[in-house]
Amino acid sequence: MTVHRVEYVVPLPASPAELADATWKSIFPLYEAVAGVPLDRFSIRDWLATWSRLEELVSEAASLSMIAYTCDTADPAKEAAYLRFSAEIMPLAEEQGVRLARLLVDSGLAPDRLETVVERFRTSILLFRDANVPLFAELEGLSAQYQKITGGMTAEWEGERKPLPQLSPFLQHPDRTIRERAFRSSVEPYVTAHDELASLFDELYGRRQQVALNAGFADFRDYVFPAKFRFDYTPDDCRRFHEAVEATVVPALTRAMTERQRRLRLPGLRPWDLAVNPYRRETLRPYSEPAELPRTAQRIFDRLDPHLGAEFQRMIDEHLLDLESRAGKAPGGYCDTLHARGRPFIFMNASGILEDVTTLLHEAGHAFHAFASHQQPFIWQRHPGSEAAELASMSMELLAGRWLSRPVGYLGETDARRAQLEHLEDVLSSLAHIASVDAFQHWLYSSGAGHDPTARDAEWLRIRSRFEPMVDWSDLERERIARWYRQLHIFLYPFYYIEYGIAQLGALQVWRNSLSDPEGAVSAYRRFLQLGATRPLPALYAEAGAQLVFDPARMGELVRLVETRAAQLRGEIDAGSQD
Repeated sequence: MTVHRVEYVVPLPASPAELADATWKSIFPLYEAVAGVPLDRFSIRDWLATWSRLEELVSEAASLSMIAYTCDTADPAKEAAYLRFSAEIMPLAEEQGVRLARLLVDSGLAPDRLETVVERFRTSILLFRDANVPLFAELEGLSAQYQKITGGMTAEWEGERKPLPQLSPFLQHPDRTIRERAFRSSVEPYVTAHDELASLFDELYGRRQQVALNAGFADFRDYVFPAKFRFDYTPDDCRRFHEAVEATVVPALTRAMTERQRRLRLPGLRPWDLAVNPYRRETLRPYSEPAELPRTAQRIFDRLDPHLGAEFQRMIDEHLLDLESRAGKAPGGYCDTLHARGRPFIFMNASGILEDVTTLLHEAGHAFHAFASHQQPFIWQRHPGSEAAELASMSMELLAGRWLSRPVGYLGETDARRAQLEHLEDVLSSLAHIASVDAFQHWLYSSGAGHDPTARDAEWLRIRSRFEPMVDWSDLERERIARWYRQLHIFLYPFYYIEYGIAQLGALQVWRNSLSDPEGAVSAYRRFLQLGATRPLPALYAEAGAQLVFDPARMGELVRLVETRAAQLRGEIDAGSQD
């Protein structure tokens, strides 16, 4: 095979570090230079490679500013740098990206294996409007406000102020009064900030709807499907997904909740009874000191596949992990790709609980995707849609689950079974939660009433009641409403949630394959990772051994598999297996 030697058609910065203090005035000439090079059949790959490298450099500089800010939202200099990139530079860089995409599409010179990318380019060109560039900049600034508000939230606990994630262990405490106190303390800051966050959402909502109108769409929902390159499913498929979850997952979740209530010996379940493990008296602490969390994960990945283990060790060695919760750190967790160097970065808020392990396994799946897809020559070939990205992460949670027990993993044999059981039960509750969040977002942007704060809260309560069985929210209406204000995706990444559900069902299929052929399932998973964004979504899923699922029949099969395995684990736990 002949390897094309890349020659950049214009001079570029040597690294993203050279762009750390850049302004749009200094970056724009780079795009202008690329646009000024004529496209012909002899230089097209070099031209694409130059444009791709420019995008790598700019995106990594932007990512580094975002990482620095989310790791320390209280630092004004980091906030200013983040806003300079997110609100000033990146919207204009996206505009130039559309300009260059138009040059490529109009030339008809796109090389082979770029069909999926060109389809995305065509869509971006059709959607682009000059009037939306300042609106996207304003949306980024508003998103930073949400992160600043929520990143600064703390709660009084035992005489000291704690970041909210650090209350998570107390939500799992066997003492119900402590759980209730932790629940109320962790939700109260969102209840207090209700009006401030509602006003912030008003601003986000108005600008998003205007973006859609500018692009010729009736509402933001209709705009966002092509904008997110959802070529393989529709809003109606999402509705079918909601209905299938209600028909298959909610009854299974009701059975799981009934079993939880029985084992906890409670007259009813309150929201503070949902995180405690009913199969273990003491709170499960999978690691005792922070360094143990990534060190043990590396052993798990090494046992699952030595190649994956080596990649995760590289992240440890190169300090590409920020895992511990602390004051001033933005909430949540993510994996971001540093495209210029071909490395991922994992951010999360660990607090010493089992969910930290699941979160790290999840984000590591994204990281492995970034490592594998970096072999694709151009940046646009590496980043599939979120449906494929989340398949990578959710499959890793399940594939790695078989190695949770010592000496490889974090837990003794019985606790490993408890952890697997908790994960499977969480799959059911997650699917129900995903359906409620997605249904709510569809309503927000297509009902005509999403601008009304009172109507929003009322609709959230109505939708939530469809998908949340067995939980008594008496006298907790404000706290139940606060749940959607805590869902950062609704504020920062609109309509980014159904992907989790689609991917969870795909991951269950990957896991099902692994039960009979562990090595084959991992090999298929790695082949899928390497494809990046070079094929349509159904083909990517097929490479991993899965299909897209929206119907109750196939969803029901996967739900029954979860329930069957959960029942088996309960039996093994009840049989008194010893560590």
